[in-house]
Amino acid sequence: MIFGISGILSLEQGFSSLLGEGHHFENHMINYIVLAIAFGFEANALRIALVQFKKPITERGDKVRPSTLYSEFKHSKDTSILTVVVEDTAALLGIGIAAVGILLTDITGNTIYDSIISIVIGVLLMSFAFFLAKENRGLLIGESISPKHRKQIIDIVSSIPEVNKVITMKTMHLSPIIVIVGIEVNLIDGLDTDKIETITDMIEQEIMTILPNSNKEYIFVEIER
Repeated sequence: MIFGISGILSLEQGFSSLLGEGHHFENHMINYIVLAIAFGFEANALRIALVQFKKPITERGDKVRPSTLYSEFKHSKDTSILTVVVEDTAALLGIGIAAVGILLTDITGNTIYDSIISIVIGVLLMSFAFFLAKENRGLLIGESISPKHRKQIIDIVSSIPEVNKVITMKTMHLSPIIVIVGIEVNLIDGLDTDKIETITDMIEQEIMTILPNSNKEYIFVEIER
């Protein structure tokens, strides 16, 4: 809502100035000072957010590089960190775009540049609003684990000698770290009840190695009859 409303207001200001009588700057230096102060605050906030964002990557032992950052951003379920990173990134982009518009207006004396930049910032904010809504929607209606984690679970369960194959697996995030896992497996013949219970416990433990922050109570193992 914050991104969407801000985007609408920015579009409204840009179009009203562009299609109307325009507007006038009384003191360009004040604009530069405000933007510089805002840039400093937002850059520091983004730095702090990125430190938290990179923690899961370093904890897995991976190197922090553009590809791993993109993968983490794409598959992360922590909407609070995603929101902060997106908000600060949008703010810095908006500040940079606004500075360009003010500078062009200052140089040429034509406020059309400032009006156009206002429209561009409005589109930028609404685009980020759409992105955040899309990301949050998945967790609100029930989002499955990432394809990477799904493959890891299937591979590690299939590697158990007594498991013939994994029949089906359903997952759903209850929170960024708590996941419901329902898995159905086919076991080799000739296993007694005690052995089946042991294998079931082993499957649960193996899944917990892939999802260490999840709760064992939410892991359900079904043996195909």
